[in-house]
Amino acid sequence: MPAVTVKDLESKSFDEPDEKRRPPMTQVDVVTLGGTTLGRFTFEPGWRWSETVKTVVHTDSCQISHLGVCVAGTLTVELVDGGRMTIHAGDAYSIPAGHDAWVEGSGTYVCYEVMSAAEYAKPE
Repeated sequence: MPAVTVKDLESKSFDEPDEKRRPPMTQVDVVTLGGTTLGRFTFEPGWRWSETVKTVVHTDSCQISHLGVCVAGTLTVELVDGGRMTIHAGDAYSIPAGHDAWVEGSGTYVCYEVMSAAEYAKPE
């Protein structure tokens, strides 16, 4: 597999993103650097994909694949086939398409993703 390379020296702040998406209880902040889209996802306590993001994408389950790292909070993911895992702060993760997810406990969940940011939570 060839190494990923970049041509330009760039920096952008997620606090001033190129794009913001705001389904209920959800903040998706997107920046693009060197042709790659990155996202910071913030989910409030009580957030559940099937009750929040589903309202804007209108699919039965999340159809986006995810690759990222959690920096705060706890998220449980359940695949449509019944597989389940819980992600905690400090965990790197991969999640295939076809799942639901929800925030565990009273903390806000925050993660950074590299694969899904271009499309996640975009209204249809």
